[in-house]
Amino acid sequence: MPHTITVIRGDGIGPEIMDATLHVLDAMGLGLVYEEADAGMAALDKHGELLPQASMDSIRKNKVALKSPLTTPVGGGFSSINVELRKRFDLYANVRPAISFPNTRSRFPTGVDLITVRENTEGAYSAEGQEVSADGDTATSITRTTRKGSERIVRYAFDLARRTGRKKVTIVHKANILKSTSGLFLKVAREVAAQYPEIECNELIVDNTCMQLVMRPEQFDVIVTTNLFGDIISDLCAGLVGGLGLAPGANIGEDVAIFEAVHGSAPDIAGKGIANPCALLLGAAQMLDHLGMPEKATKLREAIVATLEAKDSLTPDLGGTGDTMSFAKAIATRAAA
Repeated sequence: MPHTITVIRGDGIGPEIMDATLHVLDAMGLGLVYEEADAGMAALDKHGELLPQASMDSIRKNKVALKSPLTTPVGGGFSSINVELRKRFDLYANVRPAISFPNTRSRFPTGVDLITVRENTEGAYSAEGQEVSADGDTATSITRTTRKGSERIVRYAFDLARRTGRKKVTIVHKANILKSTSGLFLKVAREVAAQYPEIECNELIVDNTCMQLVMRPEQFDVIVTTNLFGDIISDLCAGLVGGLGLAPGANIGEDVAIFEAVHGSAPDIAGKGIANPCALLLGAAQMLDHLGMPEKATKLREAIVATLEAKDSLTPDLGGTGDTMSFAKAIATRAAA
C-alpha cells in the first residue's frame, strides 16, 4: 500500500531543494504519494496566514510530512513556525544525525557518526511567561522542565540506541548550576538509563560537551539533552561534518512526524538553482526509516556518499560546478541502480 506524505515546499530555496528531493525519491520507485500543503510566507501570500488549517489537517491525516525551510516574518504572530508546528503536534523528539561525508569542507572527513536527540517542546523555547518590564530594563521568561517531558525524551534516545545498535548514550545537562530544571532532567535521565543496562551511559556538563565534541567527536554515539542545549549542540555537530547543508532533522511525536532540512530558506540564493539538496535528501532518508523502509533509506544515503566521492555535479558550496537538479540527478542515478 503506498504511503501518502504531506509535502511542504517552503520558502526561498525550499521549492528548489524539494523538487530535487522528490526527483530522487521518484527515481527510487518507492510508491510514495505526495499531498501538497502550504506554510510560511508562501502560505501567507496565498491564504493570508502562515499555517493554514488545511495544511494542519493534511499533516494530521497523513501523519508524515517532508518540509523545506520556512521563513517566519519579523513582527507579530509566531516566534517561529517550526516551534509552532512542534507545539501543535507535540513533536517532542528532535533527532539530528551528524555523519562524516567525503569531499566536504569539514575538519572531520571521517570519524563522526553521532545523533543528537533534543527535547523539542519544553524549556527555554516554550516562550512561557515572556515579558519585558514597563521601563524596558528587565526581560523575563519561564523555563519549565517536567518529569514527563524528560522521561519520554530520554527513553526515546535509549530506545533509538537499542533499535539501531548504538552502544552509548551521553546525557548532557547543566545541573551543577541549574539545579532545579536541569537537575530534574538529570535525575529522571538516570532513572531511565538504569532500565537499559546493556547500553553504556555517561553524563557531561554542556560546556564540556561542546569542548569534547570539537576535540574528539568520535567518542560520542547518541547525545540526549534539553531543548536549548540540543539546539546549540546539534548545530555544532553540523559544523563538524561540513555545515547545515548536510544536516537533516526529524521531529517525532506519538502520532505525527515531520522531516526537514534544518538550514534556513537562504533567500539570497533563491531561484539561482545552486542550493545543495543534501540536507532535505538526508531528511527524506530519515523519513524512509520511519516508514519502515530502512533498506531504501540506506540506499539513499549510500547514493549521496557515492556522488560526493565521485565529485559528480556537486553544488558550489561543496566545491563543484553543478546545480541543484544536476546534483540530484547524479544521486538519483545511483539510488535507482
